[in-house]
Amino acid sequence: MFSIIQAAGWPIWPLLLASVIALALIVERFVSLKRSKILPPKLYEEALSAAQQRKATPEVVNNLEKNSPLGRVLAAGLRHVVLQPQTSRDAAKDVVEEAGRAVAHELERYLNALGTIASVAPLMGLLGTVIGMIEIFGNQGGTGANPEQLAHGISVALYNTAFGLIVAIPALIFWRYFRRLVDDYVAELEFRATAFLDAILPQRRRSEEHTSELQSH
Repeated sequence: MFSIIQAAGWPIWPLLLASVIALALIVERFVSLKRSKILPPKLYEEALSAAQQRKATPEVVNNLEKNSPLGRVLAAGLRHVVLQPQTSRDAAKDVVEEAGRAVAHELERYLNALGTIASVAPLMGLLGTVIGMIEIFGNQGGTGANPEQLAHGISVALYNTAFGLIVAIPALIFWRYFRRLVDDYVAELEFRATAFLDAILPQRRRSEEHTSELQSH
């Protein structure tokens, strides 16, 4: 393997660096995007119980916020309702959506870098191959080329293209996988946040808002 890297020349070193970075990002995202870290089991029920039993003290809300991305979204809505008991559902929803956007941005961390590696790695490999071909033909004398040496040189130059694809294909697969995973998490966070607001807002206020909406129509 090391002999292949040496033969491929200096253009393969950026690809090796890109492969190490891509592997590190994939491992980091696998660890950070575990479901138990994003949507801890029973956290929703615990937050709902604290809200309904009027145990949502500042300490409880702060601990909820530090717990997980789901906790941050629920804590934003709970804090708003506790500090402004007469708030409307729309106002509380705006606060939760703002927290949700911040959480979504955090979940997407490093995905752009992984997608960039998936896009650029084949081009880097192609560039290495082109440079290798230029060097091969540039070193040929005017008396003609040895076909065996020429074939060997071309095969070595193509190592860069092959390695670029080896780096790009897994990076692209994992990038698409993580994108879908983040989208699923964001959709579930939105669903739980909406259900949470419906549960903690006073029933009377929601009935009044519904009545006013019917009257406006």
